[in-house]
Amino acid sequence: MTAPRRLWSGAAVQLGSLVSVNFGSAVAGLLIPTVGVVPVVAARQLVTVATLAPFWRPRRAELGWRRLWPAVVLGLALLGMNLTFYVAVHLLGLGVAAVIEYLGPFALAVIGSRRLIDGLCAVAAAGGVVLLSEASGELNALGLVCALLAAAFWAAYILFSRRVALGLPGLEGITVASIVTTVVSVPVALATIAWQSVTVSDWLRLLALGVLSSAVPYSLDTFVLRRLTPRVYGVVTAFGPAVAAVFGWLVLSESFTLAMIAGIALVIASSAVAILSHREPDSQAGAVAAEAGPA
Repeated sequence: MTAPRRLWSGAAVQLGSLVSVNFGSAVAGLLIPTVGVVPVVAARQLVTVATLAPFWRPRRAELGWRRLWPAVVLGLALLGMNLTFYVAVHLLGLGVAAVIEYLGPFALAVIGSRRLIDGLCAVAAAGGVVLLSEASGELNALGLVCALLAAAFWAAYILFSRRVALGLPGLEGITVASIVTTVVSVPVALATIAWQSVTVSDWLRLLALGVLSSAVPYSLDTFVLRRLTPRVYGVVTAFGPAVAAVFGWLVLSESFTLAMIAGIALVIASSAVAILSHREPDSQAGAVAAEAGPA
């Protein structure tokens, strides 16, 4: 396959991964009022562990704390990211929550930069969020705090993912992180879920959530990360908030004014310009495997 064809096929599959993840988030938005946030997170992580553990679980002889502690911290960051994001989805809507959460990796990409264009992009992205919030009316305070926390947890997730990737092979680190998240969330989910209110349809949706948000993206990433450079990967990922807004509209019946659409577009455009304008040479796409987004 020629390089351009590999690039376009990789970008198309990555877009498919974004569609799957955000469709899963929309399904979560349907489930949260009935089953609660923690059961939604637990269901997602159970599927993640079932998908990864058979192939990437660490050997017993390699279970030392010194080797695995970054993956444990990564799991706690993953838990915080998913919990706060789903609360934000419930209180703000998927479209608004996804845009605010994306500020985490965007800030990580431009923080410390001395380039004027990065500063302008950061200001433009902040303007996009202001447009979004003003058009949405007065945002729910708790929802806004949770979305900002989700952004911070996503940034922490990226930083620790890089460290884990250097110390553990393949997807072993995220497997350990997912086990940690599952061990913490499942007991709380079992204790808090309103069993009498959960229908067969809800159980099927929980399964679909796990497949859409975990099994499908991980399967697609094995294809994507062999074909895309970090720069292209980052640009395609920047369209995540737009994909989330579409599923918020289609699945959760969220409505968006022209000003809100402009705000989302401004955040996406700012991120794309900041990524495309970097002059550092592209390395292999696998270097950004851990930065794909919430696992």
